[in-house]
Amino acid sequence: MNNYNEIRENVLKANLALVDAGLVILTWGNASAADREKGIMAIKPSGVSYSTLKSEDIVIQSIETGEVLSGSLRPSSDSPTHLELYRAFPEVGGIVHTHSSFAVSWAQAEMEIPCYGTTHADHFYGSVPLTRQLTAEEIEEAYEANTGKVIAERFRREKLNPLHFPGVLLPHHGPFTWGTDCYGAVKNAIALEEIAKMAFYTETLNPSARETSPSQLNKHFSRKHGPKAYYGQN
Repeated sequence: MNNYNEIRENVLKANLALVDAGLVILTWGNASAADREKGIMAIKPSGVSYSTLKSEDIVIQSIETGEVLSGSLRPSSDSPTHLELYRAFPEVGGIVHTHSSFAVSWAQAEMEIPCYGTTHADHFYGSVPLTRQLTAEEIEEAYEANTGKVIAERFRREKLNPLHFPGVLLPHHGPFTWGTDCYGAVKNAIALEEIAKMAFYTETLNPSARETSPSQLNKHFSRKHGPKAYYGQN
């Protein structure tokens, strides 16, 4: 019999961290984690209050089929999106969705978030991507699964590395972020909201603000990512 205690506990902590970071109110968000060896995803149940959420409430699903393997509650309504992303991005081990105010504002405005400075460049290797709008047919037939598919479509078309662009905006919807584990996905959700806020203030102060230079973008991103990274402790 499979023991899912560890992944359930990790996903519970990741979901509660979203509340602590002020990214989630009511039940507006979810976090998940993947165990690639077991071929499973663990995700928050649909509509359950964070104040009462327990590790045993976390739902376990097959990444390949979406079948619920363990848990008595229904998985998040966004679980088909998470599943599509795990299938498309094998390097991803955790995913977060929120309706955080500043990131949602850019999504509702149908605008990518330009890289205006080094805070942004530390986390995203360029503008935060925006997907295309889903068609009426895509919304009607399999809305959540097609949400994941349009994200994967954008990354595949532009040959974007998901670990270089650890998040995306959905028009008129909001952000999804990811990482190599669920805690990395939470960290990137926090970073994305701060980046969105800073970019909003930048454009408010100066509508003609320029994006940071390619050399500064390259320097700051490579300080934290890749073989030449030297930020922090080994």
